[in-house]
Amino acid sequence: MALQRLEPTPAQIKAVASSLRLRIVRLCNDREWTNKELADRLERDPATILHHLRLLVDAELIAPVGVRQGASGAYEKPYRSTGLSWQLSFETAAEDEDAEGELAMLTAFRHELAEAGHDSIVELSRFHLHVNDDERATFIARFKSLIDEYVVEDPARRDRGAPAYSGVFVLHRLADPSDNETAKLLASQDRDVDGARDDDAASESSGRN
Repeated sequence: MALQRLEPTPAQIKAVASSLRLRIVRLCNDREWTNKELADRLERDPATILHHLRLLVDAELIAPVGVRQGASGAYEKPYRSTGLSWQLSFETAAEDEDAEGELAMLTAFRHELAEAGHDSIVELSRFHLHVNDDERATFIARFKSLIDEYVVEDPARRDRGAPAYSGVFVLHRLADPSDNETAKLLASQDRDVDGARDDDAASESSGRN
């Protein structure tokens, strides 16, 4: 069964343009979370989380699942992902909206990976390809088709207790090697990173002596 792609509404475009809201959606995909639980998990003020929850509910990306009585006896409202975020296609979104959403997605993934730790990585592949526009489109379509195949069947695997994994696929065009200004900037950044690593190594070495 193919994954049906849907055109996002303006509210949905706005909702996914925040890394924090994307993390909330991801958390609510696996179980119910209350506002307080999300605030504690994400180390944010409950009022801030409630604001984001309302935006996500308005966008139909999460939904309240009734009211329950918490451990303290107070009544609380849990939320759960609707699964709609996986079906949205942003190919026709405005360029600035698309860029904002992509940045939010990368930021959310970076936070999730940092939280899980390096040992959580089960596969890491880097590649360098030369393709024309048609070949690039075919490559992307085949990759998306594989992801969609697994996404469609994911609820059944989740319900039987399979562990959760996360990933992000990024394909970008390399900078023009003949662009001297870009080359100088990258070289400067590399020197800064290498210098910081050398300083850290020297500090670690002196600490052991």
